[in-house]
Amino acid sequence: MKPKILFMGTPDFAVPSLKALAEADCNIVGAVTQPDRPKGRGRKPVPPPVKTCALELGIAVYQPDRVRDDAFLETFRKISPDMVVLAAFGQILPREIIDSPRFGCINVHPSLLPRYRGAAPINWSIINGDRNTGMTIMLMDEGVDSGDILLQEEVAIAPDDTFDDLHKTLSTMGAELLIQAIQGVVGGIITRTPQDPSLVTLAPRLGPGMGHIDWNNEPEKIVNLIRGLSSRPGAYSFLGDKKLKIFYAVAGKETSSGEKEPGKPGKLMEAGLQVATRDGHVYLKDVQLEGKKRMLIEDFLRGHPLVTDDILE
Repeated sequence: MKPKILFMGTPDFAVPSLKALAEADCNIVGAVTQPDRPKGRGRKPVPPPVKTCALELGIAVYQPDRVRDDAFLETFRKISPDMVVLAAFGQILPREIIDSPRFGCINVHPSLLPRYRGAAPINWSIINGDRNTGMTIMLMDEGVDSGDILLQEEVAIAPDDTFDDLHKTLSTMGAELLIQAIQGVVGGIITRTPQDPSLVTLAPRLGPGMGHIDWNNEPEKIVNLIRGLSSRPGAYSFLGDKKLKIFYAVAGKETSSGEKEPGKPGKLMEAGLQVATRDGHVYLKDVQLEGKKRMLIEDFLRGHPLVTDDILE
């Protein structure tokens, strides 16, 4: 008999994993996800992507405020899954959910653990200028991404990859690796590898103001920040009293003459709008002014020509 699998996930990153389970004809006994949240100007409740996907697949959906609450734990006991699969769920699990399934609780994590434990591994790998990352399928314990590794696969980070690009790549890779891991766990043919505590690095949640660009930084650091936060939550600067989000930019190779202060816009060139940094330039290519649509820099400048005194702050 196929093991009963309870899936737990919330955002679009988790959807490929849920679909992969369904396509592999796994016995999915439910999908646990976060409650609907109000969004947009009308503040109407919007279902999380996993709920939408699960309903389309005919899978029962559970949306507890907290999985630690007695009401949900009673539901969990009634379901009595043989395995829990977690992908970007968004809540800390109690020991009962982690320990009671006979095949364990398996997590799909987008980094090469023990590197980048935490909430934002994809963002931080780009922000820090890493040249590679990957996916880890791990057995959960009560720590934060600290359980034994089941499978890993590495992937290169291209110089022009943004968060959106890497997010898509890793969510697909994770779904494929998940099926391999489940088959190995159920078949008893997979090896558990403990994580090396000496190699742990953290990927904390992105805090308010994280995306505010400091033009006194090196061009590469600025560009990595922009790439790592694109398209959400987005790196930004201020043009006058309005926030200017920057979704894509490239670093200039030439050094600054020192005549322009950091943040000072220059000419529109083939690479983009030149902006001075501490020791070079960054070329902006894709922006969105507060209250306006996202657009290429050429289109932005047609509607918002810069004047001599303008500076990005």
